[in-house]
Amino acid sequence: MSLTVILNLAVFVGLLALLAKFSKQDMKLSRKVFMGLIAGVAFGFALQVLYGVGSDAINGTLEWTNVVANGYIRLLYMIIMPLIMISMVAAVVKIDEVASLGKIGSSVIGVLVFTTMIASLVAIGVTDLFNLTAEGMVAGDREAARAIALQGRVGSVSDLSVASMIVQFIPRNVFSSMAGAAGPLSIISVVVFSILLGVAALKTMKENAEHKKSFLHFIEVAQAVIMSLVKMVMSFTPYGVMALMTKVVASSSLADILNLGKFIVVSYIAIAIMFFVHGGLQALVGFSPKRFFSGVFPVLTFAFTSRSSAACIPLSVDAQTRKLGVPKSIANIAATFGATIGQNGCAGIYPTMLAVMVAPTVGVEVDFQFLATLVMFVTISSFGVAGVGGGATFAALIVLPLMGLPIEIVALLISIEPLIDMARTALNVNGSMTAGVITSRLISVSETEQQEQPAE
Repeated sequence: MSLTVILNLAVFVGLLALLAKFSKQDMKLSRKVFMGLIAGVAFGFALQVLYGVGSDAINGTLEWTNVVANGYIRLLYMIIMPLIMISMVAAVVKIDEVASLGKIGSSVIGVLVFTTMIASLVAIGVTDLFNLTAEGMVAGDREAARAIALQGRVGSVSDLSVASMIVQFIPRNVFSSMAGAAGPLSIISVVVFSILLGVAALKTMKENAEHKKSFLHFIEVAQAVIMSLVKMVMSFTPYGVMALMTKVVASSSLADILNLGKFIVVSYIAIAIMFFVHGGLQALVGFSPKRFFSGVFPVLTFAFTSRSSAACIPLSVDAQTRKLGVPKSIANIAATFGATIGQNGCAGIYPTMLAVMVAPTVGVEVDFQFLATLVMFVTISSFGVAGVGGGATFAALIVLPLMGLPIEIVALLISIEPLIDMARTALNVNGSMTAGVITSRLISVSETEQQEQPAE
């Protein structure tokens, strides 16, 4: 390890110690996370200015700062499966009727798919408004090689069908799914198993009062232990965010950012519009957008820096239940489904923008029929992103071939992908929490109306 790297790490450790000192004070987690984000940006920018992107000094420094960043991510992944399993079983056994479970699930999925459709329409609008086109984007050697590699994967990605993915949601071996062997589908598989286990427990408890008392006590204790573990891991969020932001800023090429700056700006505009759309939908069901965004800010901050919707599941569930008042049964379903289905940023905005940009360059007319078909394909494929596990890149690999368009644009944008993906992930997570809030409000209103109806 060189002296330069040692000095850089000394500064990094000093910033962590300073952050820890502030964390001991009576300060909200959102402020601590924001301080970590600012510290990470400042340190990452200083590294880039002093040494330049790709230098040995930066690479050596990031190798060790990533211990904090990747360690925090692994802690979150560690608690995802046990949290999902215990929480989903607890949610089911606390629901009096199985029909209510179906109502929650269908409402959450409906909101996720509906907002993805809106995200696709927003992407069409901003791409046209700013006259964004793929014309003039020239691939370098790195991007050209990447395009060839991606081309070989188009067949397997585009062959996926909704029917085959539904079958894969059912686990053959739940222990394998809990180990993540099925990739992103593992989460859905564990959810399916946990729901079925909860339904079986619900039926058993109705048949035997003693079993009901014992099982509910066990679930309450297990859930309390898991939530205590979640809070322990969440306390490390400011440090994880700082390390993650250091990596993003220090490793991003300024030249790549400037070359494709317009696409970045327009992408962020589309994402910002969808945040307003989410707020509008919350207001329509009588929930304050101000309360929502102030409550979920730490979750969005982590989503922005980690670029992982799955890793945000524990934070999302905690924010929905503690800050937004969403019942645990709804919060767990919204967080888990939202990590794999109907992602507004990755499955909605990104592939739509690429399709509208590429079509004119290959002689395809962007008319009403083209746009209607595009929105339909984007909405359907939003279920398929979970099946291929590559986020926005694979969403584009599904949509572009379906529209008869080349995929080279995907490779051309790889150099700036992390900068856009941060905001897209935050939007995905925000969409899942919005689905939880809306479902909570709709179901509570529906139940109130039923209670107010006079008995026949």
